[in-house]
Amino acid sequence: MQNFVITGGKRLSGEIELQGCKNSTLPIMAAAILVNGKCSLESCPNLTDVYSAARILNHLGCKCSIVGNRGEIDASAITGSEIPERLMREMRSSIMFMGAILGRMGECTFSIPGGCELGPRPIDMHLAALAKMGAEIQDTGGRICCRMPKGRSHGARLSLSFPSVGATENIILCAVLAEGETVINNAAREPEICDMCRFLRSCGAKIKGDGESCIMVEGVEKLHGCEYRIMPDRIAGATYLSMTAAAGGELILKNACIAEMEPFVSILEQTGCFICAADNRIYLRRGGRLKAVKNRIRTMPHPGFPTDAQAVLMAALATAEGTSVFEENIFDCRYRHTDALIKMGADIQVMGKAAVIRGVRRLHGADIEATDLRGGAAMAVAALAAEGTTRIGSISHIDRGYEKFEDVITSLGGSIRRE
Repeated sequence: MQNFVITGGKRLSGEIELQGCKNSTLPIMAAAILVNGKCSLESCPNLTDVYSAARILNHLGCKCSIVGNRGEIDASAITGSEIPERLMREMRSSIMFMGAILGRMGECTFSIPGGCELGPRPIDMHLAALAKMGAEIQDTGGRICCRMPKGRSHGARLSLSFPSVGATENIILCAVLAEGETVINNAAREPEICDMCRFLRSCGAKIKGDGESCIMVEGVEKLHGCEYRIMPDRIAGATYLSMTAAAGGELILKNACIAEMEPFVSILEQTGCFICAADNRIYLRRGGRLKAVKNRIRTMPHPGFPTDAQAVLMAALATAEGTSVFEENIFDCRYRHTDALIKMGADIQVMGKAAVIRGVRRLHGADIEATDLRGGAAMAVAALAAEGTTRIGSISHIDRGYEKFEDVITSLGGSIRRE
């Protein structure tokens, strides 16, 4: 098991190019299953989750390779419709392959996915929607078999009880090659869904309304290949901005998705950081001590504050002047990183969905374990601001979502090494 060893207390300064978005890349890779041809993806991040998705595609009979930051996928000779449990368990978001495989092959067999332990992620909403689109579903000892008796799904009018990102993606993926029109009410509005839809439209899909609460998909007979550039990663951007806010200094984020990051940036500005955004760049400078955020920070579906940015901002606010309060409304078990921050000297009290952070003057180094992707990143944020040396274990979680994590931090003047 590898560790990150971080020595804190150094101000960060410099500029970095924001990586391609993990949460766009994975559904787009799944969407490539629907294409009878070759797709080239630019700005494809080198992440363990991306490699896991590539292994799923190759297992199904697609040709998938990642060279540098370019992904090449050819699904024209796809033969498989079953994902083995060992591949499903590699990443939490592997469930998105269900809609694409079902849409292309008319059947799909899989198990419940693995990945970060963020509490249960029920797929009942996914399965209920696919059933309305014509799927027959059987659960046999943890293996779920979906089959379209007529070989092709049909359109349907669907209303989601919650704007689930995964369910919205799976429905769209199944609907693109369906017979007729599918309408999704109370759809998720996340920018990554819009990115997937832009990719699908580049391949010939007919999708309207993405980014709004009602999405309409008119099924087509087939899709063609394309070249596509993946959007920047807004959560990686939030992480590096939080690091600079916590440790002090200044940062220029290049290739930033300014509009998509606004829900996070608007909160971060309340800490007293100077932030300027223009021309796909975000500039942040922190002078004195951070200030606590006065209003409760509630994680909500987009365009609300993103749940994936909750942990990294909390780590920065651990040394802010005053008291900040978070309310986690998306995932259970999303405060698992707080034990590590408390071990480093943070004053955090968790009460159900709420976490109260009373800012302390300083944090200190400690030996801690990453609990999940964003929790591990939060520990690195805290470590860069802390006095002394912190050793973070189980960094495979961090590698799932951050490309060349230690190289980026080193380029900004931080002290970090992998061992």
